[in-house]
Amino acid sequence: MSDEDEGAFSECPSCDEVTGHSIIKRTPQGEGEDFLVRCITCSFVHKIMIRPPKPVMVKTTLSDGRESFGVEIEVDEDEEISVGDMFEHEGITWMVTRIDNNDSRPQKVLSASKILSMWATRSDKTIVGITMTSGEISESGKLECEPDKVFSCGTIIDFAESRWRIRAIHTGKGRTLTGSRVANEIRRIYLHPPDKEYW
Repeated sequence: MSDEDEGAFSECPSCDEVTGHSIIKRTPQGEGEDFLVRCITCSFVHKIMIRPPKPVMVKTTLSDGRESFGVEIEVDEDEEISVGDMFEHEGITWMVTRIDNNDSRPQKVLSASKILSMWATRSDKTIVGITMTSGEISESGKLECEPDKVFSCGTIIDFAESRWRIRAIHTGKGRTLTGSRVANEIRRIYLHPPDKEYW
């Protein structure tokens, strides 16, 4: 390329900081490119080599409700992964809940190449445990719903082909008889027949 392109920014070895560069020449190299550039600030000419990051396989444990299974997720080696990040795998959305470094120590953020293992939970749906109590009889069940669905104590819901009143909600930190919670905060919902009064 004989014409100089403006607008490339890179670290200049002479200025020792990121400056604007003009591109003198670009040469394809495999899946990447080599750029011969001139610093606009000091006119120093140097080469910049651009290469696509290599893929790495990250050992990941995926949890869907009470079921967990191991997979390997392909990620660019230089991609930073943080706890709370969302990703797609086999048409399902997952949220990263833990990442461990090479010393098996949990970290908040790591580049993919430094991750020993990763854990993620399904985030496009939530499975809530249900306990139905009618008289002396209690039965258990599961309710699949959106993670942000709100459940409120005292309200009437349809479940297992019957109508129930939400008696209590357990979040894992304790049971409450009042208020509302979103599904992904709930461990278990306790249901009683709607005609029972417990308040």
